[in-house]
Amino acid sequence: MEILQKIKKKLKLIYFSGSNYHCPFCGYSSKSLEVVGHDLPVLREKQVIGGGRRPAGCYKCHSRDRERLLYAFIVEELKLPLETRILHIAPEIKLSKILLNKNFNEYICGDLHTPGYHYPDYVKNINILNIPYEDNHFDIVICNHVLEHIPQDIEAMRELGRVLKPGGKAILQVPISKNNQSTHEDFTILDPEKREELFGQFDHVRIYGQDYFTRLESAGFLVNKVNISKKYKKLGVNPAEDIFFCEKKNA
Repeated sequence: MEILQKIKKKLKLIYFSGSNYHCPFCGYSSKSLEVVGHDLPVLREKQVIGGGRRPAGCYKCHSRDRERLLYAFIVEELKLPLETRILHIAPEIKLSKILLNKNFNEYICGDLHTPGYHYPDYVKNINILNIPYEDNHFDIVICNHVLEHIPQDIEAMRELGRVLKPGGKAILQVPISKNNQSTHEDFTILDPEKREELFGQFDHVRIYGQDYFTRLESAGFLVNKVNISKKYKKLGVNPAEDIFFCEKKNA
């Protein structure tokens, strides 16, 4: 059975091989992208960027559009100096391995460890609401599709800002509605199926609206939206996804 699965995968990679897209993590080039995500009415209705059923996956390593977007921005665009201190919340495995190999002055990966889940040895048990580092410590914070899981999201944003140096930068991505101004949230809903129906995933507590910008500002950030999709079209990034590249306001 295992041999058969390997043969099927090899044939699949041969079939989809092409030159339209290139994965920076595994090096596979393809003529199309693997369809991933869930086709839920709420995600279609609210036109959620970063969610829903869409062609976004690598056929070989299964990296997704939002991880490749971070790769393009952090590795190719920012070209961070080695003396940079980085905090990466809920780190994506493929991206974090690349950043670990850069040998930055400090690269801290953290996630709130949940029973039943496996975490690489380098991922520390860190609660985003209580980060165990002093004020003004990091140059860069990466937090990709995490805040939609946290009821106290403004508090989490402020805690991320606390550990950033004045003028430090934060990449704070979330699934966001393209056509709704206001964020839709309800913390009284605990049933996983109801959360999936209303928020697009069983462990989400909200769908952000265009007021996400205002929320970030209220937490002490200067917000700059960047879109690099045209430059990195070959990486199969989502053309509608802006990067929320935030700066900690000087005290």
